[in-house]
Amino acid sequence: MGKYDALGTFLRRWKVRNDVDGVELSFAQIEGIIRGGLPRGAADAQWWRADGQPGSPHRRAWIEAGFEATADLCTERVYFRRQKNGLHRVD
Repeated sequence: MGKYDALGTFLRRWKVRNDVDGVELSFAQIEGIIRGGLPRGAADAQWWRADGQPGSPHRRAWIEAGFEATADLCTERVYFRRQKNGLHRVD
């Protein structure tokens, strides 16, 4: 089981239990879910974008769960939004 698998599991469960477009989590909440610290790279907006390398393990966690991620680095929060049409593509 990879470091970010717990985040994917959380998002899949959240999606089943909630009928809204997305969920916002703080970096601290994400670290609690993955039971470890986020890397320094998480302080860069590109780390959260799937347009760079969607096959990376951390991106794969939310993409396979059916979400896109947008980070607000000033507040250290990430908004996970359901992907349109339920598509989840991993390159």
